[in-house]
Amino acid sequence: MTEKKETPVRRGFFEKGTAVEEPDSKQVLKRNILFNLLDGGFFGFGLGFASFSTILPLFVAQLTNSAVLIGLIPAIHNVGWQFPQLLTAKWLSKMDRYKKVVLLTTIHERLPFLGFAIIALLLPYLDKHLALVLTFALLVWQALGAGFTANGWQNLMSKIIPQDGLATFLGIQSALSNLLGGLSAFLAGLALSRMPQDFAYPSVFFAAFFCFILSWISLAQTKEATHTRPSLANTIESKPITVRAIFKKEKGFLSFLVSRFLSQFGMMGFAFYTIYAVEQLHMNTLTVGLMTSLLFITQTVANPILGRLADKWSRMGTMTIGGLCTVLSLVSALLIRSGGWLFAIPFILYGIANTAFWTVGMSITLNYGTIEEKPTYVGLANTLVAPATILAPLLGGVLADTFSYSTMFITSLAFSIIAEIFLLALNFPHKAAGEPQS
Repeated sequence: MTEKKETPVRRGFFEKGTAVEEPDSKQVLKRNILFNLLDGGFFGFGLGFASFSTILPLFVAQLTNSAVLIGLIPAIHNVGWQFPQLLTAKWLSKMDRYKKVVLLTTIHERLPFLGFAIIALLLPYLDKHLALVLTFALLVWQALGAGFTANGWQNLMSKIIPQDGLATFLGIQSALSNLLGGLSAFLAGLALSRMPQDFAYPSVFFAAFFCFILSWISLAQTKEATHTRPSLANTIESKPITVRAIFKKEKGFLSFLVSRFLSQFGMMGFAFYTIYAVEQLHMNTLTVGLMTSLLFITQTVANPILGRLADKWSRMGTMTIGGLCTVLSLVSALLIRSGGWLFAIPFILYGIANTAFWTVGMSITLNYGTIEEKPTYVGLANTLVAPATILAPLLGGVLADTFSYSTMFITSLAFSIIAEIFLLALNFPHKAAGEPQS
């Protein structure tokens, strides 16, 4: 029988310090990769049935014609995912395991989909205003559940996956998620176009919830060793001092945050593509489902390619490619005047841009700091961007309601160009932690 022993662990797997190493760490790594890929796959399959960018906005469009409220749907999800992450940093920095808390908090980002299904099922008997309030209450609950899960989940992934392959793993996981999400989005489009309306939305939301249950079960199979810490002296006993110290220590990290903040306004037009195509270009719901499927497929292809490119070339450079795709997506949305397949171009470019922002951006953040500092970096990278996440779609909705979708797309384009210039001007002069080491 092989004894467990205390060994120095190579940087990137358990980070600094020592950990109780399993007898066959390669088998543990393979197991963790398998079950976390299954987690991502089932989660993506569920999201395709209840997409925050297509299916849920279409559902809410039955309850209100306000572009502001419809545009808030993806914003609530994104800001809820981002805002609580700094709040959980100190708590997480004192933990020697993350899995248990992740499994507990993630229940709150999955259970609300059962609520969506129940509201949709009872919609013929509910007052529309009440249904709208309940739907947005569930959206907020789901978003906050995701936000209180996010920091711990990212640190768990950084702990169990080698750092030199983290972007690649996240890319493959996201690719599988988007592949299955593309399939379920197509199935959702078929359901919405062919099933009676009273049963179509309940069906897709119940399907989403079932997928999230399978995802949770897969995540629960993760094996995590207890990590020890050399010191807690650098944890955030005083948040302002720690934040100032981080910005003083990592100039490139500050530049990265500024570019992410501006990028939220640059990408605000994405939230309105579906409604714009339906209302202005007269796209039918089946085509909407196909476009959503195409978006997922694009991200399926882009995720492993950009993840590998980030690991082997430059994570900041890959982010810049994503920023360029944001600009081109908005330009094409402004120029295309039909709801046919030509409108696939902005969706494809949107998929590439979104992949770079989230997958590559996450891998950049997770390369900063020691294991006890990492939750603070993750929190800063998301919480400080949260105001832009909520303000951007509000601005977009006001511009669309007051002026036109074209005015909103032009404003979004201007911000995306500024963000791209800022990324080029401020990130490349600094050696970021997200860059491959020579």
